[in-house]
Amino acid sequence: MNTSVEQVRSADGTSIALEVAGNGRPVVLIGGAFNDRTTTTGLAQVLAPYYQAVTYDRRGRGDSGDESVDYSVDREIEDLQAVIDHVGGAASLVGHSSGAVLALEAASRRLPVENVAAYEPPFIPEGSRPRPAPDVAERLARLVKAGDRDGAVMLFQTEVIGLPFELVDGMRQSDMWGFLARLAHSLPYDYALFEPGCPVPAGRLAGIQVPTLVIAGSNTFPWLMTAAEEVARAVPSARYLSLEGQDHGVLHQPATLLKCLKELVR
Repeated sequence: MNTSVEQVRSADGTSIALEVAGNGRPVVLIGGAFNDRTTTTGLAQVLAPYYQAVTYDRRGRGDSGDESVDYSVDREIEDLQAVIDHVGGAASLVGHSSGAVLALEAASRRLPVENVAAYEPPFIPEGSRPRPAPDVAERLARLVKAGDRDGAVMLFQTEVIGLPFELVDGMRQSDMWGFLARLAHSLPYDYALFEPGCPVPAGRLAGIQVPTLVIAGSNTFPWLMTAAEEVARAVPSARYLSLEGQDHGVLHQPATLLKCLKELVR
């Protein structure tokens, strides 16, 4: 896929890096925690023969800057608006994990969004699993400010994502740990997208007025499946899809998303 990195300016002056591949209706791809635009490149390649596939680095990641002094959702919404303006003024959004939460938030705030595909937005439904402690956001920001990237990754993986400590501790020895640690400073932005404890924000979701597809893999964690189902019930224009054989790592098999996305974005 032959693309070049472009830069747009967000409302606060932050430079946001993006790449565009293909022609047709714009589809903006939004990665979640521990993601920069490289993690959605495979899906962009799958979509480029049919759409204008847009990948971008959320602020503070990859080639994007960060001029803000806090971890405000408003700044990320302004970034997304700048990307949409750059590719024509309206777009469909495809979000993965906390990127799906950002896509849903953008639609609820009435950005010029035509359709939303939300893959496994990681809200935590009541009773589905333990919720993060009330002070997680504060502790996460403190670790990032102190430059403790390993500690920030450990906190996010265990208390926010809910993985066992032993599993995450073992990940320290893997090749992927360096990639996770390099993006650790951006984690407060991901957690800022949620209300304390990460419940499904049914009231806000009810204000979404565009066609919405909420997807979960059939092999994913049960709490993520429940969250996707609850989001689909909360959004008036939504439908729920269980993607056979997939789990939260669907971006490693992006072709499995093509059929349902082509049905959504016509």
